[in-house]
Amino acid sequence: MLTICYRIITAAAAALVIAELYAQKDIKLKINTAIIVIPLVLRALMII
Repeated sequence: MLTICYRIITAAAAALVIAELYAQKDIKLKINTAIIVIPLVLRALMII
């Protein structure tokens, strides 16, 4: 049960970060957002 909650929370955080990625106009902020989203997606998929 705890694993499912962890996956839901990380997937929600990744979704919010991806939404912010598309909202940004500055390329530097887009790069920073992409660096943040990669580990979140991997954690949601339990790869790391």
